[in-house]
Amino acid sequence: MSDSVNRRHFLKTATSVGAGLGAATSAFGARPSKMSNRVIGANDRIQIGVIGVGGRGFYVSREFAKAGEAGNSCQIVAVCDVYEKRKQRAAELHKCDGTLDYREIVNRSDVDAVIVATPDHWHAKIALDALDHGKDVYLEKPMCHTIEEARRLVETVRETKRILQVGSQTTSGEQWHKAKKVIADGMLGDLIMSQGSYHRNSKEGEWNWPIDANAGPEGKGEDYVDWKMWLGSAPKRAWNADRFFRFRKYWDYSGGIATDLFYHVVAPMNICWGEAQFPSKVTAIGNIAVFKDEREVPDTFHLLGEYPKGHTIVLSSSMANSQHVPGLIRGHQASLIMVEHGQFERYAPYITVKPEKRVISAEYKAKWGADDIQIPVEEGNMMQTHVNNFLTCIRTRAKPTLDVETGARAQVLISMAVQSYRQGRVLYFDEKNWKVSDKHKA
Repeated sequence: MSDSVNRRHFLKTATSVGAGLGAATSAFGARPSKMSNRVIGANDRIQIGVIGVGGRGFYVSREFAKAGEAGNSCQIVAVCDVYEKRKQRAAELHKCDGTLDYREIVNRSDVDAVIVATPDHWHAKIALDALDHGKDVYLEKPMCHTIEEARRLVETVRETKRILQVGSQTTSGEQWHKAKKVIADGMLGDLIMSQGSYHRNSKEGEWNWPIDANAGPEGKGEDYVDWKMWLGSAPKRAWNADRFFRFRKYWDYSGGIATDLFYHVVAPMNICWGEAQFPSKVTAIGNIAVFKDEREVPDTFHLLGEYPKGHTIVLSSSMANSQHVPGLIRGHQASLIMVEHGQFERYAPYITVKPEKRVISAEYKAKWGADDIQIPVEEGNMMQTHVNNFLTCIRTRAKPTLDVETGARAQVLISMAVQSYRQGRVLYFDEKNWKVSDKHKA
């Protein structure tokens, strides 16, 4: 009961956008019932609302529409964005209703599921509202902006029994699930360390997306932006086009490299380890090496995490150099090379088990030999696989590939890394109480 009460309190206090905006006036006529009670039959199309149709949200909405066209499985029935131009563009594409207020979509009784593709600081609030209104949720990565939000999402999914898929499509690549079996079978021995990277070298790759000069809260027609709504629970500021169009450069709305890019590495690692795990100890360093503009987040960032079972994770990244580090998992008996080219979102035709020939046991040799083993990986469309997994889970109520609990464990690591970098401290995580501190408890 106390968890439920605390969660409700969180929902009410997480943002103050309701004050001053008044009750949401339905863009679709009279306000429908809050809860979705529709039973989805095997031949029914899942009705989807999209909240946030900027670059990523627009792309994801098209992927869902593509899946719907291929299997008659879903359709986009409503879209939302605080920027009128984006809202109109998406509504025209999908031939559906559009609104500037996400509550209009959450309150629709004919919407079965929502896609949340807003800036990070809105992810948890909208997802929690949607779950409370009986919607299943496809929640873009990162899952949320804070560790407390991750906890609330886990609790709410358990309480409402809704489906939540985190939108890191990398986890639907076949290699991670084959790696999970390799590790479960004991081919690596005791896990020692996982490593990966995420590198880019371009101005655009560093989130310097185009700015529409006429857009803003004073804009007319398609140039209008509901800036007050967009800020939500973030600190109140005068209109700033760089913050709006390039939000990943600022701590108020994003964690930079850690939350945008490392999530694609940490989430699949949690899958192939065999069980999602919370870190026990995290530290991070970095700096702004090249892109010295208005940004607050570093363009070069490195993370080191330790887990209670003894293994560690090391991640490196720079937005000013494009050379990747091979993604691999090291064990005492062998290493598993996941991505030789180091780019986790690109297809790799095989994973490779490389035995530690000096130390492997006779039993190991009898089972698997002493030579490298290449395990083929089938090429597929990871995004479509991820989308279809979510749609299937809506019908079957099965756990999705990147469920809320796995997503939360990835989120805790990267959120702790951001906090460590900003505070200049090594941090420890108390899993039982979901608390972060700089004090180690034996």
